[in-house]
Amino acid sequence: MPLITLTTPRLILRAPRLADADAIYNGYATDPEVARFVLWTPHESIEETRAFLIGFLDHGRGDTSYPWVITRAADRLVIGAIHLRVNAPKGEVGFNIDRAEWGRGYGTEALRAVIEFGLGLAGVHRIQALCHVENAASARVMEKAGMVKEGVLRRFLVFPNISAEPQDVFIYAQTRERT
Repeated sequence: MPLITLTTPRLILRAPRLADADAIYNGYATDPEVARFVLWTPHESIEETRAFLIGFLDHGRGDTSYPWVITRAADRLVIGAIHLRVNAPKGEVGFNIDRAEWGRGYGTEALRAVIEFGLGLAGVHRIQALCHVENAASARVMEKAGMVKEGVLRRFLVFPNISAEPQDVFIYAQTRERT
């Protein structure tokens, strides 16, 4: 992964570091509400968070994956994570935010920055994201970031904190204008 930092008026999205493990563990990785609609279970130890972070870092070792931690610009506090995986002509983004920071627009701000970055990459014409059909907050974030709901993918993903059965998800996308 090329080490790319994205900045917005209130946020800095930067490459994750192993030193972020404590902030991630204490901030959101153990929170069942944050984990409800994601594909990982709440972490039970700091070691689990470190291992998860090493995997997150490993995903960023190629030219097609861009993991970032989301930090507040004012104090550099880690408040979430966002990840763009590129498989041209599309990219797929996933994100999570510390529950203490919900409702402040940080998810929308981070997602807008990643969409702009992704659509600026050569050969990328579409950025998409998925969310569980009951995850109204993430759906709102995607809509506020300019994504359009394209439909429902039935029994598409297993959310381990909900059920072992595949669940329905909404698919959202934003596309680059045709030239």
